[in-house]
Amino acid sequence: MKKINIAITGCMGRMGQQIIKSAKLSKNFKVVSLTESNEINKRINGIKIDVNNENAFKKANLIIDFTVPKCTLEVLKIASKLKKRVVVGTTGFTKKEDYLIKRFSKKIPILKAGNMSLGINLLMYLTEIASGSLSKNFLSKVFEIHHKHKKDYPSGTALMLGRGIATGKNKSFYTLIGKKFLNKKSFPYGNKINFNSIRRGEIIGEHEVKFSSGKEIITLNHEAFDRALYSEGALSAASWLMKKKPGLYSMRDMMNFR
Repeated sequence: MKKINIAITGCMGRMGQQIIKSAKLSKNFKVVSLTESNEINKRINGIKIDVNNENAFKKANLIIDFTVPKCTLEVLKIASKLKKRVVVGTTGFTKKEDYLIKRFSKKIPILKAGNMSLGINLLMYLTEIASGSLSKNFLSKVFEIHHKHKKDYPSGTALMLGRGIATGKNKSFYTLIGKKFLNKKSFPYGNKINFNSIRRGEIIGEHEVKFSSGKEIITLNHEAFDRALYSEGALSAASWLMKKKPGLYSMRDMMNFR
């Protein structure tokens, strides 16, 4: 089997470093390009770190991007010009930025996910089912814990789960976003979806969705113990995306959830 040539953006970040490790252990991938948004005079595994530009991505069949929204949009602009596939693991996009990503997907195949874990994507699927099955008497909230270095909150995964609640109710996620708490010991249910984020230690990731009627509580949760599960998920997504036509895909599409 011919190896897939990949470019990894944000290569100095936590996920960038983990994807490099996982790709090196895989027989299916060859890292041909590593980039950062700013120039860095350094090499990783013999590959010089480049800035995001057309020349950096020419030899790649696919780009894996775990950066920040502004950088991701720059990468997608270059990728659409070169007709390169892109796996996007970046989080924190605005509604306008999501719209721009959809426009790029008309030219190239893009798989975008707030979390590349197969388990988390199963959790989202179950969240949709629970939300759609429960009566209007049930209120919901989302809780998450990440390491102290994570800057954004709620996490992309927490927002993804919130979107799952909205989808189950057949409502717009943006109209159901409630309050966003940081480092609170407890937080309330609401008519909208409230979020609480904890940032401490080196915790890789814990996510929890709760539904309450006031008489009973239903809890769905997931804990991550190894960051490799995200990079391996991203590489699985990359393999799957290689066979797809232009369009915007998700891990749910890859896992064939109906």
